[in-house]
Amino acid sequence: MQVASRRSVRAPRPASVAGVAGTDPASVRTWDRLAGSYGRQERREQHAVDTALRLADPGPRDTLVDLATGTGLVLRRLAARPAQAVGVDRSAAMLAHVGPLSDDTRLLRADARDVPLPDGHADVVTISYLLHLLSPADRAAVLAEARRLLRPDPASRLVTVTVWTGRAPPARLAGRVLAAAAAARPAALGGLRPLDPTADLRAAGLHVDRRVELPRRGYPSLVLRARLPAGRTPDLRTP
Repeated sequence: MQVASRRSVRAPRPASVAGVAGTDPASVRTWDRLAGSYGRQERREQHAVDTALRLADPGPRDTLVDLATGTGLVLRRLAARPAQAVGVDRSAAMLAHVGPLSDDTRLLRADARDVPLPDGHADVVTISYLLHLLSPADRAAVLAEARRLLRPDPASRLVTVTVWTGRAPPARLAGRVLAAAAAARPAALGGLRPLDPTADLRAAGLHVDRRVELPRRGYPSLVLRARLPAGRTPDLRTP
């Protein structure tokens, strides 16, 4: 992980939120209700988030966009490695629980499928614990938007974190159990649905160059790093 070259980290400041984009009111209300208690389970996400940031390797001149930032775990874990960062979430209540951030970090209330930032704004995009909650169509829309936000350079990277139980027979059985529980009680247990988004990333015009499976120390998770194909400038228009 690169460190800001001798640049000091500014003292944290209270988070402020800019902008509003289109949202699904019913879903937003669900996350608003969860906002007050969501931080209690962040410790189960922390190991995977730290792994994601290690793969993302944001440098001191990079801009990072964290889609579905929630209560800001990625932004807070990023604080020790300063980079320009934008946390995007459509739940105002979630963003209200982010807490103090460095001056290089800001919050934006917006839908991950329609982010009011320009094409090629980011060197790094992160998406943690979101894709496995979405339908295939919404996954495709979020990944198309993430690709649009990436600077058109093979060095740009997208890092995703999803719940994943692995391929070994015991893990596949655990995955089926989790998927059945999520299907039976989607409102309470939908976040347990395992997903390997490799095919979704490929369909979005990205190729996976790093894969890390984390069966322990928190939620069983899969961290993927994907890049734009070398020698190819992507179509930045959202399909």
